[in-house]
Amino acid sequence: MNDVASSGAPVQHALLEAVTDALGLAIFICDRNDELIFASKPIQQFYPVEDRLLARGTRLRDFLGAVFDLGVRAGTVTQSSRRRVNREEWISERVSLHWRERYDVVERIAQQRWISVRKRRLASGLCVVSMTDVSELKKKEERLALDLERAEMTEGILDGLPNPICVKDRSLKYIGVNKAFCDLHGMTADQILGRSVWDFIEPDLAEKFEKSDRMVLETGRDYSLPEQIVRANGDDCWVVTHKYRVGDAQRGLLVTCMNDVTDVVVGFEDGAISSELARSLAVKHYGAFEPAQNCHDPYRALDLHVLAHPARAVPETLALPAEPPKAASAEACGRILVVTPDVFREAHLVVLLSGLGHEVCALRSAFEVTAFLDEIRTEKLGLDLVLLHPAFAALADLVAPGKGTGAASGPSALVLDPAWTDEALEEAVLQALQAGPAQAARAIENNDPADLLQSPADWEIVLPEAGRSTSDIDVLVAEDNDINQFVFSQILEGLGLSYRIAANGEEAVRFWQQYHPQLILMDVSMPVMNGFDAARTIRAAEARLSVRTPIVAVTTQALDIDLEQARAAGMDDHIVKPISPDMIERVRNQYLKNGADYRQQR
Repeated sequence: MNDVASSGAPVQHALLEAVTDALGLAIFICDRNDELIFASKPIQQFYPVEDRLLARGTRLRDFLGAVFDLGVRAGTVTQSSRRRVNREEWISERVSLHWRERYDVVERIAQQRWISVRKRRLASGLCVVSMTDVSELKKKEERLALDLERAEMTEGILDGLPNPICVKDRSLKYIGVNKAFCDLHGMTADQILGRSVWDFIEPDLAEKFEKSDRMVLETGRDYSLPEQIVRANGDDCWVVTHKYRVGDAQRGLLVTCMNDVTDVVVGFEDGAISSELARSLAVKHYGAFEPAQNCHDPYRALDLHVLAHPARAVPETLALPAEPPKAASAEACGRILVVTPDVFREAHLVVLLSGLGHEVCALRSAFEVTAFLDEIRTEKLGLDLVLLHPAFAALADLVAPGKGTGAASGPSALVLDPAWTDEALEEAVLQALQAGPAQAARAIENNDPADLLQSPADWEIVLPEAGRSTSDIDVLVAEDNDINQFVFSQILEGLGLSYRIAANGEEAVRFWQQYHPQLILMDVSMPVMNGFDAARTIRAAEARLSVRTPIVAVTTQALDIDLEQARAAGMDDHIVKPISPDMIERVRNQYLKNGADYRQQR
């Protein structure tokens, strides 16, 4: 279109009108003298000027002056500035923009209207300007920016709250957590989001939590429960957990808020509140708080040097009513380790024994005990007595003289009888300390503290002889699921490998000591004792041997946090369910050579 004024001008004009109408564009064209040679009708949708101002030959300055007079011009919106805009200055500025070779901008021409303006100055001197209404797009962008700002503000508010809060979707995956929730678990938000409670806690607790989550999502009824949680740093946290459904039954989300009432339970700092108010807020029945998840990883946060020294302080509100402390002679006092999963029993025992003059500390799991005993043996620290909850009776031989601590005079082990009174317990502890290590792993029958009898152990840790290289089986499988057990057995039999299957981590440790397998396939999520804890227990026992059994973790999904935990527990490799013959054959080829004993020499 080098000569619009030619005889073909009417055809070209009609063609431009048709194109602009089809494309939904408003276009006008000026020549090198800044006079209009074409203007499409849609321009009046943006600038409702008179028809004569869109006629051929109209000066650009006259058109811009009419736009200015209408008050819908770009760059002069009254709400953006109170300064009065000079008409001639505005027109001159707009004309200069038309002489730029390229100019693209989104302009606001009214309170809720934006246009996209694109200008091109051709080599022939013609200026082509196209305009498009982008009001809806800009409104969406503004709403999105406002929503993001609100989301950031809400996230900041939630992160500032002291109470742990999390949000789950319909599949019960975490889709939102605040800082307090991350601190409770000792993880970052990225490590939690997209996962479920089954990835963090034991199956029995995970099943319990999922049941209440499903009930809230399906019925919409709120759910509340007082719980006692162990933080990632090992501190007790007393909460009242509330669960709510936000939204309808089809697309609702589950919001869980844990109201931290630790101050009410354990007591306020001196001077924080009046003594009268503190007494009125004191919890009367601790049994109302159900034990919940234990987020504490002792191998990440446990300070064994501190635990080996005098007992940690236990709030007085946790202690059961007892008589005033009895005086004990210096000879009768000793260093005592309490092992019990019951936080209330632990608190009572620590307060009771500390009041008698003993130095007391407490642990709650088998792998903590194993690590603790290894540490005090390494540091050559003294320990006189280990009090074991009946659930940990199997640890009696581990802590017995010459086994747990490696010393000639190791600690005695005393299995607690639930029927004991405080007086019976005190007398049993006194006699155990006086009798010395020779009377290990004793329990009292018929509430007679003088009658110390050997307690039967469900399983015992018997270390094989150093350097022993014979194996009774090729593979030990630790798997609690019946179907997976059947799959493992079919594959292993097909490969001609001898095997035993353990239903939990505790049984896996016992089978490891009994059968001396060449390879262990360890499911990481099992009841009683999970695979990570079982691997740690085996590695701790192997520390005194000259051999190392390969342990392969079996996981449901190859998440980084699971692999990190597996490596930290001493596992050598991992495979992902569902299990296939190719997987097992690869592991066999890597760790078992020609059926011979292939345990790695340390």
